[in-house]
Amino acid sequence: MVAWDFPRGIVSVALLVDFATARGIAAESVLAGTGIDVRITRDPLAQVEAHQELAVVRNLIHCDDEDPATLGAEAGRLYHATSYGIFGYAVTSSRTVGDAIEFALRYVELTYVFCVPELRVEGDTAHLYWRAETVPSDVRSFLLARDVAATFTLMDELLGMRPEYDDEHHRVSFARHLLDLPMPQANEHTAALCERQCRELLARRRERSGVARQVRDRLLAADGLRAGMEHVAADLGMNVRTLRRRLAEEGTSYRALVDEVREAFAEELLATRALSVEQVAYRLGYGEASSFIRAFRRWKRTSPRRYLTH
Repeated sequence: MVAWDFPRGIVSVALLVDFATARGIAAESVLAGTGIDVRITRDPLAQVEAHQELAVVRNLIHCDDEDPATLGAEAGRLYHATSYGIFGYAVTSSRTVGDAIEFALRYVELTYVFCVPELRVEGDTAHLYWRAETVPSDVRSFLLARDVAATFTLMDELLGMRPEYDDEHHRVSFARHLLDLPMPQANEHTAALCERQCRELLARRRERSGVARQVRDRLLAADGLRAGMEHVAADLGMNVRTLRRRLAEEGTSYRALVDEVREAFAEELLATRALSVEQVAYRLGYGEASSFIRAFRRWKRTSPRRYLTH
């Protein structure tokens, strides 16, 4: 069971409050029992936890007679590109449609979705699937409809794409070649600057606590990345299955934590210019340099060697 205690920006809650008031529902009713003061919704730098937004959604559904899925779809249309701050600018300035989608999925924690999308390419067709199984059942239909509609709004405004939605499989499909189309406002320097700010923002939000913090501390220790999940679990006095479950309850996974630490170490080690790419790969626990290079391209959209020239 997901704990829903991870932080997110206040903008989504503010949009839901505005949506409710436009439908004649008082802001105080939507925020009742959430621990969120209406004045905080006007502070663009404020943060809430995911469970608080879930409480807002529950109040909204309770106060409105509309079908939750229909209500969610209407709310999702309010999530314009400008709602995402620096994340929206980063997506806008990406080189291609594929780069924009890849960036959006990599930094999805900076959005407001609960039903996380996943890109799959199968032959000449690309699919975006939404995973909703971990979302509480009483708000699932609202949030699935909202998150899909919000993604459609973003794709329409930034990519000029209006794919059809397959309700049965919770997916949209479009031609694979569209991923290679250039973005209208692509700018390499702006994209790099925005990604750096997104990375810093994400790092601040990922300041771990609980078991995730303990795992991260061990991965940061000498040879921690080469120890393996079994060793880390034993060090924490639990088996692998229990560790995996505890991390899932905190909204993360062992693989995600390893990725975080590897990315941070990669930047530091490459910045020294004292080690070769092969040596950095070994330090990060990769068996082959090619595996590290592929991971680095996923993180930075460039190779380690090109990264050093910037």
